[in-house]
Amino acid sequence: MTLGTGDTIAAIATAVVPQQGSVSIVRVSGAVAMAIAKAIFHAPGSQVWESHRILYGYIRHPQTKQVVDEALLLIMKAPRSYTREDVVEFHCHGGIAAVQQVLQLCIAAGARLAQAGEFTLRAFLNGRLDLTQAESIADLVGAKSKQAAQMALAGLQGKLAKPIRQLRATCLDILAEIEARIDFEEDLPPLDEAAIKGQIGQVLAEVEGILATAGQGELLRTGLKVAIVGRPNVGKSSLLNAWSKCERAIVTDLPGTTRDVVESQLVVGGIPVQVLDTAGMRETADVVEQIGVMRSRNVASAADLVLLTIDAQAGWTKDDQEIYERIQHRPVILVINKTDLIDETQKQILQSKICIPKSKIFTAAACNQGIDALEKAILAAVQTGNLQAADLDVAINQRQAAALTRARTSLQQVQTTVANQLPLDFWTIDLRGAIQALGEITGEEVTESVLDRIFSRFCIGK
Repeated sequence: MTLGTGDTIAAIATAVVPQQGSVSIVRVSGAVAMAIAKAIFHAPGSQVWESHRILYGYIRHPQTKQVVDEALLLIMKAPRSYTREDVVEFHCHGGIAAVQQVLQLCIAAGARLAQAGEFTLRAFLNGRLDLTQAESIADLVGAKSKQAAQMALAGLQGKLAKPIRQLRATCLDILAEIEARIDFEEDLPPLDEAAIKGQIGQVLAEVEGILATAGQGELLRTGLKVAIVGRPNVGKSSLLNAWSKCERAIVTDLPGTTRDVVESQLVVGGIPVQVLDTAGMRETADVVEQIGVMRSRNVASAADLVLLTIDAQAGWTKDDQEIYERIQHRPVILVINKTDLIDETQKQILQSKICIPKSKIFTAAACNQGIDALEKAILAAVQTGNLQAADLDVAINQRQAAALTRARTSLQQVQTTVANQLPLDFWTIDLRGAIQALGEITGEEVTESVLDRIFSRFCIGK
Protein backbone atom coordinates (compact mmCIF):
# COMPACT_ATOMS: atom_id res chain seq x y z
CA MET A 1 0.00 0.00 0.00
CA THR A 2 1.38 3.40 -1.00
CA LEU A 3 1.40 5.87 1.86
CA GLY A 4 0.74 8.93 -0.28
CA THR A 5 -2.50 10.85 0.30
CA GLY A 6 -2.37 13.21 -2.67
CA ASP A 7 -4.88 11.48 -4.94
CA THR A 8 -8.61 11.04 -4.52
CA ILE A 9 -10.06 7.63 -3.64
CA ALA A 10 -13.55 6.18 -3.91
CA ALA A 11 -15.25 3.00 -2.73
CA ILE A 12 -18.59 1.50 -1.81
CA ALA A 13 -18.75 1.92 1.96
CA THR A 14 -21.70 -0.39 2.65
CA ALA A 15 -22.35 -4.06 2.09
CA VAL A 16 -23.77 -4.85 -1.35
CA VAL A 17 -26.69 -7.25 -0.98
CA PRO A 18 -28.44 -8.19 -4.26
CA GLN A 19 -32.14 -7.21 -4.21
CA GLN A 20 -32.05 -6.68 -0.44
CA GLY A 21 -29.96 -3.64 0.53
CA SER A 22 -32.13 -0.54 1.02
CA VAL A 23 -29.32 2.04 1.00
CA SER A 24 -25.78 2.00 -0.36
CA ILE A 25 -23.08 4.60 0.21
CA VAL A 26 -20.26 5.54 -2.15
CA ARG A 27 -17.53 7.41 -0.26
CA VAL A 28 -15.00 9.72 -1.97
CA SER A 29 -12.03 11.34 -0.21
CA GLY A 30 -9.34 13.63 -1.56
CA ALA A 31 -8.53 16.93 -3.19
CA VAL A 32 -11.00 16.61 -6.07
CA ALA A 33 -13.86 15.02 -4.10
CA MET A 34 -15.97 18.18 -4.32
CA ALA A 35 -15.24 18.56 -8.03
CA ILE A 36 -16.39 14.98 -8.63
CA ALA A 37 -19.59 15.62 -6.66
CA LYS A 38 -20.37 18.75 -8.69
CA ALA A 39 -19.66 16.88 -11.93
CA ILE A 40 -22.10 14.03 -11.36
CA PHE A 41 -24.64 15.29 -8.79
CA HIS A 42 -27.48 17.62 -9.72
CA ALA A 43 -29.12 19.37 -6.76
CA PRO A 44 -32.32 21.09 -7.95
CA GLY A 45 -33.42 24.43 -6.56
CA SER A 46 -31.19 26.69 -4.49
CA GLN A 47 -29.59 24.16 -2.17
CA VAL A 48 -26.33 25.40 -0.61
CA TRP A 49 -23.15 23.40 -1.26
CA GLU A 50 -21.42 23.79 2.09
CA SER A 51 -19.77 21.50 4.62
CA HIS A 52 -21.85 19.18 6.75
CA ARG A 53 -25.02 19.63 4.74
CA ILE A 54 -27.09 16.98 3.00
CA LEU A 55 -28.29 17.77 -0.50
CA TYR A 56 -31.11 16.04 -2.34
CA GLY A 57 -30.89 15.40 -6.05
CA TYR A 58 -29.94 13.10 -8.89
CA ILE A 59 -26.74 11.39 -9.91
CA ARG A 60 -26.34 11.59 -13.63
CA HIS A 61 -23.74 11.02 -16.32
CA PRO A 62 -21.81 14.28 -16.81
CA GLN A 63 -21.87 14.02 -20.64
CA THR A 64 -25.14 12.30 -21.53
CA LYS A 65 -27.04 13.72 -18.52
CA GLN A 66 -28.69 10.31 -18.13
CA VAL A 67 -29.99 9.90 -14.59
CA VAL A 68 -28.38 6.96 -12.74
CA ASP A 69 -30.08 7.30 -9.35
CA GLU A 70 -32.05 9.57 -7.08
CA ALA A 71 -29.82 10.14 -4.06
CA LEU A 72 -28.59 12.26 -1.17
CA LEU A 73 -25.18 13.92 -1.11
CA LEU A 74 -23.35 14.43 2.20
CA ILE A 75 -20.53 17.00 2.14
CA MET A 76 -17.71 17.05 4.73
CA LYS A 77 -14.91 19.48 3.97
CA ALA A 78 -11.41 19.18 5.43
CA PRO A 79 -10.40 19.00 8.19
CA ARG A 80 -13.83 18.13 9.66
CA SER A 81 -14.09 14.69 8.10
CA TYR A 82 -13.14 11.08 8.79
CA THR A 83 -9.92 11.36 6.76
CA ARG A 84 -9.30 15.11 7.40
CA GLU A 85 -9.58 15.52 3.64
CA ASP A 86 -12.56 16.70 1.62
CA VAL A 87 -15.06 13.83 1.76
CA VAL A 88 -18.35 13.39 -0.08
CA GLU A 89 -20.77 10.51 0.27
CA PHE A 90 -23.46 9.54 -2.21
CA HIS A 91 -26.36 7.82 -0.41
CA CYS A 92 -27.92 5.77 -3.18
CA HIS A 93 -30.56 3.08 -3.46
CA GLY A 94 -29.27 -0.34 -2.44
CA GLY A 95 -28.61 -3.38 -4.55
CA ILE A 96 -25.88 -3.75 -7.15
CA ALA A 97 -26.61 -1.94 -10.41
CA ALA A 98 -27.14 1.64 -9.23
CA VAL A 99 -24.32 1.80 -6.69
CA GLN A 100 -21.82 0.24 -9.11
CA GLN A 101 -22.74 2.83 -11.74
CA VAL A 102 -22.21 5.64 -9.23
CA LEU A 103 -18.81 4.27 -8.28
CA GLN A 104 -17.78 4.04 -11.94
CA LEU A 105 -18.87 7.65 -12.52
CA CYS A 106 -16.68 8.75 -9.59
CA ILE A 107 -13.69 6.91 -11.01
CA ALA A 108 -14.29 8.33 -14.49
CA ALA A 109 -14.45 11.82 -12.96
CA GLY A 110 -10.98 11.56 -11.40
CA ALA A 111 -10.98 9.22 -8.42
CA ARG A 112 -9.36 5.82 -8.16
CA LEU A 113 -10.67 2.72 -6.39
CA ALA A 114 -9.59 2.72 -2.74
CA GLN A 115 -7.53 -0.12 -1.33
CA ALA A 116 -8.58 -2.07 1.75
CA GLY A 117 -8.61 0.22 4.79
CA GLU A 118 -7.30 3.20 2.85
CA PHE A 119 -9.82 5.68 4.26
CA THR A 120 -8.81 4.77 7.81
CA LEU A 121 -5.13 4.77 6.81
CA ARG A 122 -5.53 8.36 5.64
CA ALA A 123 -7.23 9.22 8.92
CA PHE A 124 -4.17 7.81 10.71
CA LEU A 125 -1.61 9.50 8.46
CA ASN A 126 -3.42 12.82 8.79
CA GLY A 127 -3.38 12.61 12.58
CA ARG A 128 -7.07 12.07 13.21
CA LEU A 129 -6.55 8.60 14.70
CA ASP A 130 -3.67 6.79 16.32
CA LEU A 131 -2.95 3.17 15.47
CA THR A 132 -4.86 1.72 18.43
CA GLN A 133 -7.95 3.68 17.43
CA ALA A 134 -7.63 2.54 13.82
CA GLU A 135 -7.44 -1.10 14.94
CA SER A 136 -10.44 -0.53 17.21
CA ILE A 137 -12.46 0.56 14.17
CA ALA A 138 -11.70 -2.78 12.49
CA ASP A 139 -12.66 -4.57 15.72
CA LEU A 140 -15.92 -2.63 15.94
CA VAL A 141 -16.87 -3.49 12.37
CA GLY A 142 -16.16 -7.17 13.03
CA ALA A 143 -17.54 -7.35 16.58
CA LYS A 144 -19.47 -10.58 17.22
CA SER A 145 -21.01 -9.60 20.54
CA LYS A 146 -22.10 -6.58 22.56
CA GLN A 147 -19.07 -6.91 24.83
CA ALA A 148 -16.68 -7.04 21.87
CA ALA A 149 -18.30 -3.90 20.45
CA GLN A 150 -17.99 -2.10 23.80
CA MET A 151 -14.33 -3.06 24.04
CA ALA A 152 -13.71 -1.75 20.53
CA LEU A 153 -15.48 1.53 21.36
CA ALA A 154 -13.30 1.95 24.43
CA GLY A 155 -10.22 1.57 22.25
CA LEU A 156 -11.65 4.04 19.74
CA GLN A 157 -12.10 6.54 22.57
CA GLY A 158 -8.39 6.28 23.37
CA LYS A 159 -8.60 4.24 26.56
CA LEU A 160 -5.70 2.06 25.44
CA ALA A 161 -3.63 4.77 23.77
CA LYS A 162 -3.68 7.05 26.82
CA PRO A 163 -1.88 4.69 29.28
CA ILE A 164 0.54 3.58 26.56
CA ARG A 165 1.49 7.19 25.83
CA GLN A 166 1.93 7.89 29.53
CA LEU A 167 4.25 4.90 29.90
CA ARG A 168 6.26 5.99 26.86
CA ALA A 169 6.46 9.56 28.20
CA THR A 170 7.80 8.25 31.52
CA CYS A 171 10.46 6.23 29.70
CA LEU A 172 11.41 9.30 27.65
CA ASP A 173 11.75 11.34 30.85
CA ILE A 174 13.99 8.66 32.38
CA LEU A 175 16.09 8.55 29.21
CA ALA A 176 16.46 12.34 29.25
CA GLU A 177 17.62 12.24 32.89
CA ILE A 178 20.23 9.59 32.13
CA GLU A 179 21.52 11.21 28.94
CA ALA A 180 21.79 14.57 30.71
CA ARG A 181 24.11 12.96 33.25
CA ILE A 182 26.18 11.42 30.47
CA ASP A 183 26.58 14.72 28.59
CA PHE A 184 26.74 17.17 31.52
CA GLU A 185 27.93 15.06 34.41
CA GLU A 186 30.00 17.82 35.99
CA ASP A 187 27.21 20.41 35.88
CA LEU A 188 24.38 18.32 37.36
CA PRO A 189 23.79 16.60 40.70
CA PRO A 190 24.27 12.81 40.81
CA LEU A 191 21.56 10.65 39.29
CA ASP A 192 18.92 9.49 41.79
CA GLU A 193 19.37 5.78 41.08
CA ALA A 194 16.69 4.69 43.56
CA ALA A 195 14.11 6.95 41.92
CA ILE A 196 15.03 5.62 38.46
CA LYS A 197 14.66 2.04 39.69
CA GLY A 198 11.28 2.86 41.15
CA GLN A 199 10.04 4.46 37.93
CA ILE A 200 11.21 1.57 35.78
CA GLY A 201 9.59 -0.90 38.16
CA GLN A 202 6.31 0.99 38.04
CA VAL A 203 6.34 1.15 34.23
CA LEU A 204 7.11 -2.56 34.07
CA ALA A 205 4.24 -3.40 36.41
CA GLU A 206 1.80 -1.40 34.29
CA VAL A 207 3.07 -3.08 31.13
CA GLU A 208 2.48 -6.46 32.77
CA GLY A 209 -1.06 -5.42 33.70
CA ILE A 210 -1.93 -4.42 30.14
CA LEU A 211 -0.31 -7.57 28.76
CA ALA A 212 -2.59 -9.66 30.97
CA THR A 213 -5.58 -8.56 28.85
CA ALA A 214 -4.25 -10.17 25.66
CA GLY A 215 -6.03 -13.49 26.15
CA GLN A 216 -9.27 -11.77 27.12
CA GLY A 217 -9.22 -9.57 24.06
CA GLU A 218 -8.49 -12.46 21.73
CA LEU A 219 -11.39 -14.43 23.19
CA LEU A 220 -13.86 -11.59 22.61
CA ARG A 221 -12.57 -10.85 19.12
CA THR A 222 -12.35 -14.36 17.70
CA GLY A 223 -14.72 -16.21 20.00
CA LEU A 224 -14.68 -19.76 21.32
CA LYS A 225 -14.76 -22.80 19.06
CA VAL A 226 -16.84 -25.55 20.69
CA ALA A 227 -17.17 -29.03 19.16
CA ILE A 228 -19.99 -31.41 20.03
CA VAL A 229 -18.66 -34.96 19.67
CA GLY A 230 -19.77 -38.46 20.61
CA ARG A 231 -21.09 -41.76 19.32
CA PRO A 232 -23.85 -41.80 16.71
CA ASN A 233 -27.40 -41.20 17.93
CA VAL A 234 -26.54 -39.81 21.37
CA GLY A 235 -28.38 -36.54 20.63
CA LYS A 236 -25.60 -34.25 19.37
CA SER A 237 -27.74 -32.69 16.66
CA SER A 238 -30.69 -32.34 19.04
CA LEU A 239 -28.37 -30.54 21.45
CA LEU A 240 -27.26 -28.11 18.74
CA ASN A 241 -30.86 -27.44 17.71
CA ALA A 242 -32.02 -26.87 21.29
CA TRP A 243 -29.04 -24.62 22.03
CA SER A 244 -29.35 -22.52 18.87
CA LYS A 245 -33.16 -22.47 19.11
CA CYS A 246 -33.52 -23.48 15.46
CA GLU A 247 -33.40 -26.63 13.35
CA ARG A 248 -29.77 -26.35 12.30
CA ALA A 249 -29.15 -30.09 12.07
CA ILE A 250 -31.22 -33.00 10.79
CA VAL A 251 -32.40 -35.27 13.61
CA THR A 252 -33.54 -38.87 13.11
CA ASP A 253 -33.40 -42.13 15.03
CA LEU A 254 -30.97 -43.52 12.45
CA PRO A 255 -27.30 -43.60 13.51
CA GLY A 256 -24.99 -41.75 11.13
CA THR A 257 -27.54 -39.12 10.01
CA THR A 258 -25.01 -36.31 10.42
CA ARG A 259 -22.34 -36.81 7.73
CA ASP A 260 -20.58 -33.45 7.89
CA VAL A 261 -19.84 -30.67 10.36
CA VAL A 262 -22.84 -28.40 11.03
CA GLU A 263 -22.07 -24.93 12.39
CA SER A 264 -24.01 -22.41 14.46
CA GLN A 265 -22.96 -19.01 15.80
CA LEU A 266 -24.07 -18.16 19.36
CA VAL A 267 -23.17 -15.71 22.12
CA VAL A 268 -22.69 -17.10 25.64
CA GLY A 269 -22.04 -14.65 28.47
CA GLY A 270 -20.84 -12.05 26.00
CA ILE A 271 -18.46 -14.49 24.31
CA PRO A 272 -19.00 -15.34 20.63
CA VAL A 273 -19.23 -19.13 20.36
CA GLN A 274 -18.88 -21.14 17.17
CA VAL A 275 -20.66 -24.43 17.85
CA LEU A 276 -19.76 -27.37 15.61
CA ASP A 277 -22.00 -30.44 15.51
CA THR A 278 -19.93 -33.36 14.23
CA ALA A 279 -20.63 -36.73 12.72
CA GLY A 280 -20.93 -39.62 15.17
CA MET A 281 -17.56 -41.27 15.76
CA ARG A 282 -17.63 -44.97 14.95
CA GLU A 283 -16.04 -47.54 12.67
CA THR A 284 -18.02 -47.78 9.44
CA ALA A 285 -17.73 -49.20 5.94
CA ASP A 286 -19.66 -46.25 4.46
CA VAL A 287 -17.07 -44.12 2.61
CA VAL A 288 -19.03 -40.87 3.02
CA GLU A 289 -19.54 -41.48 6.73
CA GLN A 290 -15.82 -42.30 7.08
CA ILE A 291 -15.00 -38.84 5.73
CA GLY A 292 -17.44 -37.32 8.21
CA VAL A 293 -15.85 -39.20 11.11
CA MET A 294 -12.39 -38.03 10.05
CA ARG A 295 -13.60 -34.43 9.91
CA SER A 296 -15.14 -34.85 13.35
CA ARG A 297 -11.80 -35.93 14.78
CA ASN A 298 -10.02 -32.99 13.12
CA VAL A 299 -12.60 -30.52 14.47
CA ALA A 300 -12.32 -31.97 17.98
CA SER A 301 -8.52 -31.68 17.88
CA ALA A 302 -8.71 -28.01 16.89
CA ALA A 303 -11.57 -26.95 19.18
CA ASP A 304 -11.05 -24.70 22.20
CA LEU A 305 -13.58 -26.79 24.12
CA VAL A 306 -15.11 -30.22 23.45
CA LEU A 307 -18.57 -31.29 24.56
CA LEU A 308 -18.37 -35.08 24.78
CA THR A 309 -21.99 -36.18 24.55
CA ILE A 310 -23.21 -39.58 25.75
CA ASP A 311 -26.57 -41.36 26.01
CA ALA A 312 -27.87 -41.43 29.61
CA GLN A 313 -29.70 -44.71 28.97
CA ALA A 314 -26.60 -46.45 27.61
CA GLY A 315 -24.27 -44.96 30.22
CA TRP A 316 -20.51 -44.78 29.81
CA THR A 317 -19.62 -47.28 27.09
CA LYS A 318 -16.39 -48.65 25.71
CA ASP A 319 -16.87 -46.48 22.61
CA ASP A 320 -17.31 -43.39 24.79
CA GLN A 321 -14.05 -44.25 26.54
CA GLU A 322 -12.23 -44.55 23.22
CA ILE A 323 -13.54 -41.19 22.04
CA TYR A 324 -12.52 -39.59 25.34
CA GLU A 325 -9.00 -40.96 25.01
CA ARG A 326 -8.74 -39.27 21.61
CA ILE A 327 -9.81 -35.84 22.89
CA GLN A 328 -8.61 -35.77 26.50
CA HIS A 329 -5.77 -33.41 25.56
CA ARG A 330 -8.44 -30.76 24.92
CA PRO A 331 -10.64 -29.07 27.57
CA VAL A 332 -13.67 -31.39 27.84
CA ILE A 333 -17.17 -31.10 29.33
CA LEU A 334 -19.15 -34.33 29.56
CA VAL A 335 -22.76 -33.85 28.42
CA ILE A 336 -25.00 -36.67 29.63
CA ASN A 337 -27.96 -36.35 27.28
CA LYS A 338 -31.43 -37.95 27.13
CA THR A 339 -31.89 -37.69 30.90
CA ASP A 340 -35.64 -37.44 30.33
CA LEU A 341 -35.51 -41.19 29.66
CA ILE A 342 -34.07 -42.12 33.08
CA ASP A 343 -35.23 -41.48 36.65
CA GLU A 344 -33.42 -39.57 39.41
CA THR A 345 -31.96 -42.72 41.00
CA GLN A 346 -30.47 -43.84 37.69
CA LYS A 347 -29.06 -40.34 37.20
CA GLN A 348 -27.29 -40.43 40.58
CA ILE A 349 -25.88 -43.89 39.89
CA LEU A 350 -24.64 -42.74 36.50
CA GLN A 351 -23.00 -39.65 37.97
CA SER A 352 -21.19 -41.68 40.62
CA LYS A 353 -19.90 -44.23 38.10
CA ILE A 354 -18.49 -41.74 35.59
CA CYS A 355 -15.42 -40.10 37.05
CA ILE A 356 -14.01 -38.65 33.84
CA PRO A 357 -14.00 -35.88 32.81
CA LYS A 358 -14.42 -33.79 35.96
CA SER A 359 -16.94 -31.36 34.47
CA LYS A 360 -20.25 -33.00 33.63
CA ILE A 361 -23.79 -31.78 33.08
CA PHE A 362 -27.17 -33.44 32.41
CA THR A 363 -29.34 -32.45 29.46
CA ALA A 364 -32.50 -33.56 27.73
CA ALA A 365 -32.01 -31.78 24.42
CA ALA A 366 -35.24 -33.11 22.92
CA CYS A 367 -37.10 -31.35 25.77
CA ASN A 368 -34.89 -28.22 25.71
CA GLN A 369 -33.62 -29.01 29.21
CA GLY A 370 -30.13 -28.37 30.57
CA ILE A 371 -29.06 -25.61 28.15
CA ASP A 372 -28.60 -23.05 30.95
CA ALA A 373 -26.43 -25.52 32.86
CA LEU A 374 -24.41 -26.15 29.71
CA GLU A 375 -23.73 -22.45 29.20
CA LYS A 376 -22.74 -22.03 32.87
CA ALA A 377 -20.31 -24.94 32.53
CA ILE A 378 -18.77 -23.38 29.42
CA LEU A 379 -18.31 -20.03 31.16
CA ALA A 380 -16.79 -21.81 34.15
CA ALA A 381 -14.35 -23.57 31.83
CA VAL A 382 -13.43 -20.23 30.27
CA GLN A 383 -12.81 -18.63 33.66
CA THR A 384 -10.74 -21.60 34.81
CA GLY A 385 -8.53 -20.96 31.83
CA ASN A 386 -8.02 -17.35 33.01
CA LEU A 387 -9.95 -15.98 30.05
CA GLN A 388 -12.68 -14.05 31.82
CA ALA A 389 -14.52 -12.02 29.25
CA ALA A 390 -16.90 -10.15 31.53
CA ASP A 391 -16.47 -6.49 32.54
CA LEU A 392 -13.61 -5.83 30.13
CA ASP A 393 -12.76 -2.22 29.39
CA VAL A 394 -9.84 -2.45 26.99
CA ALA A 395 -7.90 -5.50 25.87
CA ILE A 396 -4.93 -5.63 23.53
CA ASN A 397 -4.65 -7.57 20.29
CA GLN A 398 -1.83 -9.83 19.12
CA ARG A 399 0.22 -7.08 17.46
CA GLN A 400 -0.02 -4.87 20.52
CA ALA A 401 0.83 -7.80 22.78
CA ALA A 402 3.97 -8.55 20.73
CA ALA A 403 5.12 -4.93 21.04
CA LEU A 404 4.38 -4.86 24.78
CA THR A 405 6.29 -8.11 25.23
CA ARG A 406 9.33 -6.50 23.61
CA ALA A 407 8.89 -3.46 25.86
CA ARG A 408 8.73 -5.70 28.92
CA THR A 409 11.89 -7.55 27.90
CA SER A 410 13.73 -4.27 27.36
CA LEU A 411 12.65 -2.89 30.73
CA GLN A 412 13.68 -6.10 32.48
CA GLN A 413 17.06 -5.82 30.80
CA VAL A 414 17.37 -2.22 32.05
CA GLN A 415 16.75 -3.49 35.58
CA THR A 416 19.47 -6.11 35.12
CA THR A 417 21.87 -3.48 33.77
CA VAL A 418 21.22 -1.20 36.75
CA ALA A 419 21.62 -4.09 39.21
CA ASN A 420 24.97 -5.03 37.63
CA GLN A 421 26.11 -1.38 38.01
CA LEU A 422 27.05 -1.03 34.35
CA PRO A 423 27.82 2.46 32.95
CA LEU A 424 24.91 4.79 32.17
CA ASP A 425 25.43 4.35 28.42
CA PHE A 426 24.28 0.74 28.78
CA TRP A 427 21.11 1.84 30.56
CA THR A 428 20.01 3.87 27.54
CA ILE A 429 20.27 1.00 25.01
CA ASP A 430 17.38 -1.09 26.32
CA LEU A 431 15.46 1.96 27.46
CA ARG A 432 15.36 3.13 23.84
CA GLY A 433 14.16 -0.35 22.88
CA ALA A 434 11.24 -0.04 25.30
CA ILE A 435 10.39 3.44 23.99
CA GLN A 436 10.39 2.19 20.40
CA ALA A 437 8.20 -0.82 21.22
CA LEU A 438 5.65 1.35 23.06
CA GLY A 439 5.67 3.82 20.16
CA GLU A 440 4.83 1.02 17.73
CA ILE A 441 1.55 0.40 19.57
CA THR A 442 0.13 3.89 19.03
CA GLY A 443 1.95 4.56 15.76
CA GLU A 444 4.60 7.08 16.85
CA GLU A 445 7.16 4.65 15.52
CA VAL A 446 5.88 2.33 12.82
CA THR A 447 7.07 0.99 9.47
CA GLU A 448 5.20 0.90 6.18
CA SER A 449 5.16 -2.91 6.26
CA VAL A 450 3.37 -2.86 9.63
CA LEU A 451 0.79 -0.43 8.28
CA ASP A 452 0.24 -2.66 5.26
CA ARG A 453 -0.34 -5.64 7.54
CA ILE A 454 -2.79 -3.76 9.76
CA PHE A 455 -4.90 -2.02 7.14
CA SER A 456 -5.05 -4.96 4.74
CA ARG A 457 -7.44 -6.56 7.27
CA PHE A 458 -9.96 -3.76 6.77
CA CYS A 459 -12.81 -3.89 4.30
CA ILE A 460 -12.63 -1.68 1.22
CA GLY A 461 -14.55 1.50 1.94
CA LYS A 462 -13.50 1.81 5.59
